[in-house]
Amino acid sequence: MSNSTPATANGNDNKKFKGDRSPCSPSRVLHLRKIPNDVTEAEIISLGLPFGKVTNLLMLKGKSQAFLEMASEEAAVTMVNYYTPVTPHLRSQPVYIQYSNHRELKTDNLPNQARAQAAIQAVNAVQSGSLALTGAPATEGGLLPGQSSVLRIIVENLFYPVTLEVLYQIFSKFGTVLKIITFTKNNQFQALLQYADPVNAHYARMTLDGQNIYNACCTLRIDFSKLTSLNVKYNNDKSRDFTRLDLPSGDGQPSLDPTMATAFGTPGIISSPYAGAAGFAPAIGFPQAGLSVSAVPGALGPLAITTSAMTGRMAIPGVAGVPGNSVLLVSNLNPDAVTPDGLFILFGVYGDVQRVKIMFNKKENALVQMTDATQAQLAMNQLTGQRLYGRVLRATLSKHQIVQLPREGQEDQGLTKDYSNSPLHRFKKPGSKNFQNIFPPSATLHLSNIPPSVTVDDLKNLFMEAGCTVKAFKFFQKDRKMALIQLGSVEEAIQALIELHNHDLGENHHLRVSFSKSTI
Repeated sequence: MSNSTPATANGNDNKKFKGDRSPCSPSRVLHLRKIPNDVTEAEIISLGLPFGKVTNLLMLKGKSQAFLEMASEEAAVTMVNYYTPVTPHLRSQPVYIQYSNHRELKTDNLPNQARAQAAIQAVNAVQSGSLALTGAPATEGGLLPGQSSVLRIIVENLFYPVTLEVLYQIFSKFGTVLKIITFTKNNQFQALLQYADPVNAHYARMTLDGQNIYNACCTLRIDFSKLTSLNVKYNNDKSRDFTRLDLPSGDGQPSLDPTMATAFGTPGIISSPYAGAAGFAPAIGFPQAGLSVSAVPGALGPLAITTSAMTGRMAIPGVAGVPGNSVLLVSNLNPDAVTPDGLFILFGVYGDVQRVKIMFNKKENALVQMTDATQAQLAMNQLTGQRLYGRVLRATLSKHQIVQLPREGQEDQGLTKDYSNSPLHRFKKPGSKNFQNIFPPSATLHLSNIPPSVTVDDLKNLFMEAGCTVKAFKFFQKDRKMALIQLGSVEEAIQALIELHNHDLGENHHLRVSFSKSTI
C-alpha cells in the first residue's frame, strides 16, 4: 500500500478520509497531507514539538505532503490522538495527519535535506536547553528554571468576564495547552493551566505575567504551580482536558462537543522575540494574533483583545469580532411555538443577537447570528440540551458566516429578522454589570426594573398567566426594584423569560428577566 494519496482537485476526499483517519497501525513516522506550498520546515516540526522530540522530516513539496518522524511511537500516538478531533492548521489551511506505513525515515541520500536537518537541530537545541534563552540562562539539568509545565494564573481587576476559552485563546499562542482548570479562591478568579512542555510554560509566563487581557482590566499574575500534572475529571466551562474529549461534563452541564476546540481558531506560528529557533513554538491559537508579541518581551500593550467601545465585545485588531464562527445552527425546535423574537430573547441572555432566521422549509431549524464567536460558544454551551416548548434544543456552530436577509420580494413570512439596532441588547455597554451575571438556565429567575407600585401578587399573577407554577418569590431587601421568582421547572423558566423579558409593567418600566445562580 503506497502512502501517497491521489491529489484530487475538488477537496472532497476529506470526507472519505475522516472515517479512515488512521488506517495503518501506529508508527513513529507520520504522514501529513494538504500542506500549503509556502510552509517552512520549522512550521511542520512545530506540529510535533509539543508531543516529543522530532528526529527526522521529509517534505514532498510538489505533492503538498510531508513525513515527520518522532523519537518514539508513544509521542506519535499522543500527537495523532490530539489532532484527530482538532484538525491542525498551517497558514490557516487544515492539515491531515495519519500514521505512515514506514517505520523510520531514511533520508541520508536524498537531495535538499540539509535545511530539514538544520531546522531539526535548531529546535532540539532549544528543547534541551543548550541554546541560552534570552533572560533565562539554561540550568545544569537542561530544563528551564521553574521546570514545571503547569502555570497558576490569577486574574486581578476582573471588570469583564474571563472564561476558560479566553485563557485557552491567549495561552495557546505559546504552545499546546493540554488542560485547564478554573476556580474562584479568596474572591479571585484563578486557573491552573498545563502545557505539553515546560519550555512553553516558561515563555508564556515570561511574556504574559503582569499584562492586561482587556484595556485597563483583567491583569494576569502568573507563577509556576507546584503541581507537575493536572487531573481533569470533567469537560465543561470550568475545566477541560483537550486530550480527552470523551470526558463527561459532570454536574448537569451539557457536554462540549468536539467542535469546541476547533471553534477557537486555528494554529499559526507566533513571531517570537526569543533567540533563534524558539519561534517554533506552535500556537494552537488565533492566526491573526490579537496578542501582538512585540520585539521586546514585556513591552506588550494590553493583550489586544481590547473591549471595543462600540459593542463591549472582544475586538482583535483587524478582525471583526473574534475569529471563528458567530452563527449557530439551532435544531429540534417546536415549529408551532418558536418565533424569531423568542430566539432573540433567549440567545440574547448569552450575547447580543444580530439576526435570526427560522428555516422556511424546515421550521424545526433556525440560524442565530451572535456578535462574535465567544458569545456563540457560550450560548451553544449553555442552551444545548435544554427543553424549550417540549423539545430538547440542540445548538452547533453553523457553516454559514452570516445570516442573509431575504431579497426584495422574496417570500419569507417574517421568519428572518435583523436585530442589529435592537435596544434590548444586554452587552452593548462595555463593563456592563450584565457581563458578571451570565448564568446557565435555572428554575429561579432574577427580575429587575420593578416599579414601586407593583406588588408580589401582581408579579406572581403575571407569571401564572404565562402558564407557570410559582413555587417561591422574594423581593431583594436592599432594593425593591429587584426580586427572585422560583418556577416549577427550568423549562418553565426559559419560556417565562422569553415571554416576559421587557414586559411593560407601566410607569415607563419594562421588566428585565435573567437566570439566577441563587435559589430561594
